[in-house]
Amino acid sequence: MKPTTSVPAIRTLTKSALARTARPVFARSFAAPTGLGTTATPKAKRRSVTPFNDTGFVPWSELSGAEKAARATQQSYNFGMVIVGLVCTGGVAYFLWTDVFSPESKTNQFNRAVNMIKKDYRCLELLGDANKIQAHGDETFNKWRRARPITSTETMDAQGNQHLKMHFYVEGPLANGVVQCHMVKHPGQSDYEYKYLFVDVKGHERIYLENADTAAARSGKKPVTFFGVKWG
Repeated sequence: MKPTTSVPAIRTLTKSALARTARPVFARSFAAPTGLGTTATPKAKRRSVTPFNDTGFVPWSELSGAEKAARATQQSYNFGMVIVGLVCTGGVAYFLWTDVFSPESKTNQFNRAVNMIKKDYRCLELLGDANKIQAHGDETFNKWRRARPITSTETMDAQGNQHLKMHFYVEGPLANGVVQCHMVKHPGQSDYEYKYLFVDVKGHERIYLENADTAAARSGKKPVTFFGVKWG
């Protein structure tokens, strides 16, 4: 008996069925609405500008009238502070120059007088070793000698002469003394001239390091007296 083989039936598709099977499937898409229906993104509201929070980031054209006034106020204040700073700096610089760094400053005149005292043999005999002599201003609660102010006065007479007077103290290992100094700068001169410079040590005769009247007497020139004041 011969074996039998079953062959599956082949389905024949018609053209219409084949067309339906091969029809592509399109996804439905929708375009976003444009034109009049578009909604704009709302602009973030900025903080109001005041004289205390203005950073200059907001353009001038976008400021309101009140905000423009606030910015102008802030800028005027800043400009005024700059001017005040410059004036203070100039004042400090002028003070340092006239009182410290200028060749004719009070500090330099004080140092000049102290050096003359340390080089005078008469002062050294009374005060002691020059390296141990110290000079300072008036006594204060501050024990630090350099912090004691030097008393000085500056005046100008009717003839235009500038007068500088100082007094301070010197301390040595043997004794202490008081120094008096008077200098004059005549019109047209750049340097002071000594009217007198002397040291008083208690119990001893006054020591003159500079004396214009004595110098004039030695040279035979009499000092001019004007309104009771002698001028060399």
